Amino acid sequence: MQDTSKIIGQLYNAINDRNNIYINEPMSRHTSFRIGGPADYFIKVTSLQELKDILKIANKFEIPYFIIGNGTNLLVSDNGIRGFVIKICLNEFTIKKNSEEYILTLQSGFTLASLASLSIKEEITGFEFLVGIPGTIGGAVRMNAGAFGNEIKDVLIKTKYLTPNGKIKTMAAREHEFEYRNSIFSKNDGIILETTLVGKRGNKEEIENKIKSLFEERKAKQPLDFPSAGSTFKRKEGYISAKLIDECGLKGYRIGDAEVSTKHAGFIVNVGNATCNDVLELVKYIKNTVKEKFYVDIELEILVVGENN
Repeated sequence: MQDTSKIIGQLYNAINDRNNIYINEPMSRHTSFRIGGPADYFIKVTSLQELKDILKIANKFEIPYFIIGNGTNLLVSDNGIRGFVIKICLNEFTIKKNSEEYILTLQSGFTLASLASLSIKEEITGFEFLVGIPGTIGGAVRMNAGAFGNEIKDVLIKTKYLTPNGKIKTMAAREHEFEYRNSIFSKNDGIILETTLVGKRGNKEEIENKIKSLFEERKAKQPLDFPSAGSTFKRKEGYISAKLIDECGLKGYRIGDAEVSTKHAGFIVNVGNATCNDVLELVKYIKNTVKEKFYVDIELEILVVGENN
């Protein structure tokens, strides 16, 4: 790592509010799993200019960087993350009405919870399926988030993003290379700035009731009362990972404070002070057990990041 004082000095010049710069910040404070060692530098950016300036500093000092939204799909190493962790706090939006269609442009830090509230307030239907997903629009696009038979790709028009060298580009829906819980942004270095979605004119009461109903369904089936990173394993054609794990009798199986949820076998939850190593050991045990019984290699859906344990 380069001279810390020089880096901090440049960060102070780049970020308007110095309280948005954290040194050796535990990532357990910034992930839904409540797991993770320290980031060398944790930086909240609240404008496009701040983001550009931070990337210039990273390039100048050859510092690696990692972008996060709400940290809801992450498992961070106990050893933490070297370099910059940049939290995108851009959360403005615009709405354009076009006959029966509503065109929403949301900055990448806009939360899906806020989208649910906005949908009710403005009487926009089409986004109810996203209710209860705890992430941001940026994360939803990157992972092609979805539930109840729908995915973000079904309502997306275009995405504006920043390249590592500071250029702003726009990508049409067809260029996203959407797959199950995946997109081109999982493979390239583009930083999502904003995404444009299309909804339809709806009835406030009907939207509110549907959102409430879907949230209650999610609450009944998923372990929302414990920290987790969401669904741990991918669903593949030909099998459902959670079903295989359940049929292996692994509900409630624990390593340290990492546990296969007793409510939904597809979730690993933190029932106390689980470490990344606890989770990884449990993942290994689950994968081996499923492989031994069903001859299937199940794959992680969550993203494991940081310095190796």
